[in-house]
Amino acid sequence: MNEKIYKTMSRAGVTSLVLGIVAAVTGIVSGVMLIINGTKLLRKRSEITF
Repeated sequence: MNEKIYKTMSRAGVTSLVLGIVAAVTGIVSGVMLIINGTKLLRKRSEITF
C-alpha cells in the first residue's frame, strides 16, 4: 500500500516539475519574441506614415 502511494506521489511531483519547466521556457521564448518584434518596429518607425 505504501509503495503505491509513493509511486503516485513521485509521478505527481515529476509531472509538476515538467509542467513548470515548460511554462518557464514558454514565457522566456515569448518574451524574447516580443523584444525582437519591438526593436524591429522601432527601427522602421520612420517608414510608417498615417
